[in-house]
Amino acid sequence: MSKNRILLCGVLVIALIVSCAKNPFTGKQTLALVPNSEILPSAFAQYGTFLKENKVIKGTADANKVVTVGTKIKNAAEKWLNANGYQGYLKDYQWEYNLVENKEVNAWCMPGGKIVVYSGILPITKDDAGLATVLGHEVSHALANHGQQRMSAGMLQQLGAVGVAAATGTKSAETQQIAMTAYGATTQIGGMLPFSRSHETEADQIGLTLMAIAGYNPEQAVVFWSRMATASGGNKPPEFMSTHPSDETRIANLKKLVPIAKAEALKFGVTFK
Repeated sequence: MSKNRILLCGVLVIALIVSCAKNPFTGKQTLALVPNSEILPSAFAQYGTFLKENKVIKGTADANKVVTVGTKIKNAAEKWLNANGYQGYLKDYQWEYNLVENKEVNAWCMPGGKIVVYSGILPITKDDAGLATVLGHEVSHALANHGQQRMSAGMLQQLGAVGVAAATGTKSAETQQIAMTAYGATTQIGGMLPFSRSHETEADQIGLTLMAIAGYNPEQAVVFWSRMATASGGNKPPEFMSTHPSDETRIANLKKLVPIAKAEALKFGVTFK
């Protein structure tokens, strides 16, 4: 093995060892190659730019509902963290919830608690419980630092590409191209996409617990995702080619998680019929 390859492997191993953090909601060691002290200011600035460039709906019943439900989800997260010995975990978060006029059926959350709900998803959320399902899921992405993990995974993928380039540096241009194409496809389908799907499943699990603690029946999450599946009309790529679990996988997982979420909510005095 050449000195360059040895050095590359050494850097990779050190990066993996020193850059892991334990997430309280999942109990897992997660990649954290870029600290939140760098990520959050950038995320907040990007969020501000987005709001300036899009039509934010203020003062309507729907806009107020987004804020109200979102705040309840955030409060539920604080309750859970404080009860489990993680006081101060959210100290750098700057929660903000905005309804934006857009026909797209979507909602998203940037690192640090900056959340957008598109008006196009409201006909599918229908009620507070449906909206709590969406906001619980999006808030959970922020709580689990999924943005940080995706960025870290992307850096490792790029580092691996450097390794492939070094390993094939003496080969023909055609061989190098084949190797890089194979590496890209393999790491995307076998690494990055499953990584993203696992984040979606984690956000479902955490979000279900948060909506239950906030007083929303987690059974309604199953109802909401069933409506989402119907609305999509099955027009989705195969699961192994997607960043998200299939509708069938997601709904099956949620059904298993509902009793767990109810049991967790019971610890906070919240019960459901």
